[in-house]
Amino acid sequence: MPATKIRITKHAKRRMKIYGISKREVVQALQELNVLLDGHSGRKIAQKRLNSYVLRVIFEERDKEVVVITVYRARRERYEI
Repeated sequence: MPATKIRITKHAKRRMKIYGISKREVVQALQELNVLLDGHSGRKIAQKRLNSYVLRVIFEERDKEVVVITVYRARRERYEI
């Protein structure tokens, strides 16, 4: 993903706090993703493999910025990459 401004929504920040995910991990998942999937309503899903789980970052590309809608950790078995 090219260097663009990354904006994290309040919802995503709440989820990051719940799951103990840092901003650095979110940015890293966007820049060094293992898989990029198409989501609903034109959104994209970046998946980054982390130990026994995957970090999933749902985002939209708007003009010159990436807007992170939500983030969560999931079991690798569910979203095997």
